Amino acid sequence: MKDGYSATAFRGDLMGGLTAGIVALPLALAFGVASGAGAVAGLYGAIALGLFAALFGGTPTQVSGPTGPMTVIFAAAVVAFPGDMDSIFTIVFFSGIVQIVFGYFKLGTLVRFMPYPVISGFMSGIGVIIILLELNPLLGLAGLGSPVAAAAALPHALMHANFSACLLSLLTVLIVFLTPARISRSLPSPLIALIVGTIVSLVWKMDVYTIGDIPQALPDIHLPHFALIDLPRILGMAVALALLGTIDSLLTSVVADSMTKTRHRPNRELVGQGLGNMAAALIGGLPGAGATMRTVVNIKAGGTTRVSGVTHGLVLLAILLGLGQYAAHIPQPVLAGILMKVGIDILDYRLLRMIRTVPKTDLLVMGAVFLITVFVDLIEAVGVGITLASLMTTWRIAKQSSINIEGTEGGEYNNDLESQLQQETDYQIRTITVEGAFFFGTTAKMQEHVSKLMGTKVVIINCQHVPFMDLSGLYALSEMVDRLKSEEIKPLLVMPEDKKLDEQILKLGLGQMLGNDGIHYNYEDALQLAFEYISDD
Repeated sequence: MKDGYSATAFRGDLMGGLTAGIVALPLALAFGVASGAGAVAGLYGAIALGLFAALFGGTPTQVSGPTGPMTVIFAAAVVAFPGDMDSIFTIVFFSGIVQIVFGYFKLGTLVRFMPYPVISGFMSGIGVIIILLELNPLLGLAGLGSPVAAAAALPHALMHANFSACLLSLLTVLIVFLTPARISRSLPSPLIALIVGTIVSLVWKMDVYTIGDIPQALPDIHLPHFALIDLPRILGMAVALALLGTIDSLLTSVVADSMTKTRHRPNRELVGQGLGNMAAALIGGLPGAGATMRTVVNIKAGGTTRVSGVTHGLVLLAILLGLGQYAAHIPQPVLAGILMKVGIDILDYRLLRMIRTVPKTDLLVMGAVFLITVFVDLIEAVGVGITLASLMTTWRIAKQSSINIEGTEGGEYNNDLESQLQQETDYQIRTITVEGAFFFGTTAKMQEHVSKLMGTKVVIINCQHVPFMDLSGLYALSEMVDRLKSEEIKPLLVMPEDKKLDEQILKLGLGQMLGNDGIHYNYEDALQLAFEYISDD
């Protein structure tokens, strides 16, 4: 605890943690049911994440627990390993280890480079998945494990809907969407819906599915256990879970920073989240991440330090041990209504409102990620999205780069000295000017121009305006120099004064290939040397 921690701050943390815990309760139960692991798994996950991520994380005001995106991936694991809860929770345990490794190698800062269209398409896809998966429970029927199956079964579900469940769902949706903000600030609308919906169901003795008995005791410890043949699938899903949890948590950390005017420690946050997910797996809880809504509620209620996050976890633990018997009567249609709002809130309305003005390339990436997320596979969606976004970025950078040949009669010149020398040497000096990044996306242009240089005496390769050069660019440069020398053409290289680039060139042997006078840092010096070379020939 930091120095100067006051009684006022302590009161604020208690209120923030208490309020966040109340908000988290219906969501934890709903996520647990939606995941297929049961309501208690949601509570266990909220408690483990709430305590460990708060104690060891790098965002003091962040509240962590099961979230919609993490629940969707966990539910996919439940479908992939039917009935094998040991393997499923091993995935969660390994995902925590992966997050700790991310933090140890300081990869937390790299999340800011994740292309926004990928995040947007993925999060909107997650929102649609949640909405589709909750259609059956909303109508009083048993839930389905696939969003495609849920969409296909909608006509059947509408024909066999439970009237009582539909009334409860409608009541829940009206409460969570229409409760005035001034009331929600004091008593969260999901909690109001949970209480009102349960009371209505009990008073009118409605025939609907309920979440069932919840153990009123501390959970047993389950050590990771799996079949060796399943290890590749387990590791793949663990990495996907870790990546999503990392993005989810650090985006929430950014939100917390903007509200508190502080700065989080991303790598420490990943370690805290990793420990939280490992703890959740050991007690049979859902995986989770930093939860934006609960974090905002905590801060607005007065939370300023990690004490508030710990309080949130302890509140949920007290509810588990004291009120579990009453939670058994909560109707599933009520939880489905609460999750319906969660799914709708996850949709990226900011990008959807700008859909007509968004660049087509970004729209293509977002659309591809969205469709693959909903209809194919979550892990493939992220991989395809990042690959597409990288290709689009490469294409844009390559378009901005140019490689031009100067030194033909009647052409334009950089300065009078160049023009004079060209005329005096009968245009035996050519200059290749590279503008912009020189990397694998622009090397093809360089190769195209080599054939145009035959018959020239000296070629100046002007790279003064190259901000960076990757290995492909360096190799292309090396191949060009080698080919020019094989044609008995003198190559001169003009480089920006960059020590790192000099080291790379020397390591590749370009310095030896070019000779003692082959590398310059001033274009006019290279021109003068080229003229002397022609004169001495």
